[in-house]
Amino acid sequence: MTTVTVRASRPYEVTIGRGLLDTVGRQAAGQWKGRSAAVVSDSTVAPLYLNRVKDSLERAGFRVHSFVFPAGEDQKNGGTYLKLLEFLAARRLTRADGLIALGGGVVGDLAGFAAATFLRGIGFLQLPTTLLAAVDSSVGGKTAIDLTNGKNLAGAFYQPQAVLCDLDTLDTLPAEVFSDGCAEVIKYGMIGDPALLARLETVDFRADPEELAARCVAQKRDLVEQDEFDTGARQLLNLGHTLGHGVEACSGYTASHGRAVAIGMTLVTRAAVAFGRCPAEVLPRLRRLLERYGLPDAAAYSAQALYEKTLSDKKRSGNTISLVVPIAWGASQLVRIPVSELPAWIERGLGL
Repeated sequence: MTTVTVRASRPYEVTIGRGLLDTVGRQAAGQWKGRSAAVVSDSTVAPLYLNRVKDSLERAGFRVHSFVFPAGEDQKNGGTYLKLLEFLAARRLTRADGLIALGGGVVGDLAGFAAATFLRGIGFLQLPTTLLAAVDSSVGGKTAIDLTNGKNLAGAFYQPQAVLCDLDTLDTLPAEVFSDGCAEVIKYGMIGDPALLARLETVDFRADPEELAARCVAQKRDLVEQDEFDTGARQLLNLGHTLGHGVEACSGYTASHGRAVAIGMTLVTRAAVAFGRCPAEVLPRLRRLLERYGLPDAAAYSAQALYEKTLSDKKRSGNTISLVVPIAWGASQLVRIPVSELPAWIERGLGL
């Protein structure tokens, strides 16, 4: 078992190991004075793990309320969010009680935003059940829902009180869901960890998920501690995300987040090579690594469609937008460009 301490505005520990779902009752009892707990999950994860989490909480003396919504990014919306708030209000949860996110990134984002805003903030624990959530979205305090015009446009920074990454949950993931998480792992290597990339090229992630997951979490911890509210160094974590969010939006959110990020990383790397910002050999090496983990590297949308969707990205500020640009194998930098230059970046990224 590995523990990574995040010293944010609310310090907390990220624990990575096996059998951790059975400890959530003890963890919650140490955090909350109240004895009501709401577990938020989706229709995919709840049948697998909800009863196990409820049992642990009930053994610790909690009254457990379960909110389960249909799985899918399209459910991370205002309607589901308001239903969850009404659910919490009807069960009369107080500020002494807490909410637990049991699931992947969609569950964690939605539940975290509800925890941040219900009664202006209640207790919150993250129990990520996907690789993507374990190494990335459960850590750092970003919570959000999607709006019609874009992804994660309504949200709040709200740190959890603890994150329990039970690696047993990875054993039940379909191959394509596991590979989604591998996109985020590759991202960590590309922004500043060439040794991690070397490991990924030679050792399959499944061979040692604890050590590699902890390495990713520690890297995110370092960036969050430098820049909790995402105004500087933390924005490096957006490698592949600006154009990736455009891919997601163009697909009507049928493209998974990990696959969209993989495509986004490929597009921005190809453009960086074309503009002379990145050595040419980085692109084929990245594409080989994405292929190794079952991830795509090409977009099926026009430059104009991607441009229109990317304009709604929250990283746009006035007439500029932030891109994270690879400059070497295992090194990236944050670049602000005029919005007027974005079409050229997208066209070069598509190889046009």
